[in-house]
Amino acid sequence: MEQYLMDTNVVSDYLSASLPTLGIALMDGAIDNVPNISIITQIELLCWNTDKSTTENVTNFIADSHVLEISPEVITQCVMLRKSKKIKIPDAIIAATAIVYKLTLITRNISDFKNISGLIMIDPYNMLKK
Repeated sequence: MEQYLMDTNVVSDYLSASLPTLGIALMDGAIDNVPNISIITQIELLCWNTDKSTTENVTNFIADSHVLEISPEVITQCVMLRKSKKIKIPDAIIAATAIVYKLTLITRNISDFKNISGLIMIDPYNMLKK
């Protein structure tokens, strides 16, 4: 069974019910297995300035998730990515996490991660795997 890493933007879209039907089905399936998120996604989600209800939903989502820490292997992969690509550090950490743990990254920001060797992505808005 394929395992996924969820980027911050798709978690946000999922929690706000703004994904298309097929994207919601993809996320529902991934969440049924225990959602995987990077510690970067956890930080980004917790930094939102939102109302109490949304904050509670985000906190519950994170509590139900497997938050992947920045391991030595992720650091090594991240450094390699940053040396070879023009990529922001948070995106490099997320990409490195997906590569190290052999997870398909669910993101709508495919362009942020383009041409990264070993990274498999799927966009929940058009369901294309890259």
